[in-house]
Amino acid sequence: MLNNNKALISSPVSHNYCLKLGLIIPNSYSLPSCVPLFLRTHNNLNLSLPAQRKIHVIFSKSEVMESGAAETVEKRRSLYPPIEPYKTGILKVSDIHTLYWEQSGNPNGHPVVFLHGGPGGGTAPNNRRFFDPEFYRIVLFDQRGAGKSTPHACLEENTTWDLVNDIEKLRQHLQIPEWQVFGGSWGSTLALAYSQSHPEKVTGLVLRGIFLLRKKEIDWFYEGGAASIFPDAWEEFRDLIPENERGSLVDAYHRRLNSDDLETQYAAARAWTKWEMMTAHLIPNDENIQKAEDDKFSLAFARIENHYFVNKGFFPSDSYLLDNVDKIRHIKTTIVQGRYDVCCPMMSAWDLHKAWPESDLKIVGDAGHSANEPGIAAELVFANEDMKAFVG
Repeated sequence: MLNNNKALISSPVSHNYCLKLGLIIPNSYSLPSCVPLFLRTHNNLNLSLPAQRKIHVIFSKSEVMESGAAETVEKRRSLYPPIEPYKTGILKVSDIHTLYWEQSGNPNGHPVVFLHGGPGGGTAPNNRRFFDPEFYRIVLFDQRGAGKSTPHACLEENTTWDLVNDIEKLRQHLQIPEWQVFGGSWGSTLALAYSQSHPEKVTGLVLRGIFLLRKKEIDWFYEGGAASIFPDAWEEFRDLIPENERGSLVDAYHRRLNSDDLETQYAAARAWTKWEMMTAHLIPNDENIQKAEDDKFSLAFARIENHYFVNKGFFPSDSYLLDNVDKIRHIKTTIVQGRYDVCCPMMSAWDLHKAWPESDLKIVGDAGHSANEPGIAAELVFANEDMKAFVG
């Protein structure tokens, strides 16, 4: 139960579990019976408290309601209805690149910026639906070379640090003093890099499907690890590359995605994109898989993604984002992670949370990678609802 003093009360239930905010949590992950939450001020975390591991294993709502052990304060978990932007624009960020941006929701609301995945994935109208349009001023933009930004699929002047600078340029262009940052998959990578570069501009973080762009993560998904789970999809991805080039599939695809022959680029882009789309959901989603047949989308998605992976995210070290957690430790953060995420396996969310125990880790037990899976989407909406109390 959540009282007016924002205290979290846990009540014991049977089978060695505790019920907290409508979630059934193993006692090994239990919080103390009373944990003060945070004051409603920017980036304000009570650092006098010892760091506390906040791990929520999400079960179905029916299990929670049947226990009848305690009352819960219900927050919205369903997506908001579709909305249209009230303003769109193009921002020139370099001699080469322009970015598409849009705003929706409440023009006077609390600003939140949505960082899409890929890199190279671009934004979609459905991305607006994670946020309360009466509370949030919702900012979406397409990163360099992606979506409606130009030039399409361009790799020149396209690095993590260019994108970090772009986010700042957009914030200044929109005259936003500070904002909440929301990002999943590659968007979580970029959200961490941006927040560590500009912690004073971030009021809160909601992260999903954590990707730290470490070598072991790239090797898992693109060099054969995930093939253990999706061998059928893997063979199609692998077989585009001759056997004598399979020592590094990322490098082999890099050569093809940067070929002088456009059809060679398209063929590699389709295969690369299809592999990711076939593995992004716990239950493969046909509509998602069909995106691979869109040559314009696939070329930006595969070419830019591969470019970042070949260049190790443009980070100075493999553990850069973990090494710099201290810069953002004070920022209220929720991490939503699918237990069976094949694209960005849970080890990365786990490693991030261990380095940052003040963050709130929510493990969705019946989900993979996609933000559009029901359990993931519900927890992302819930996290944004929860954040409103701290930034309102």
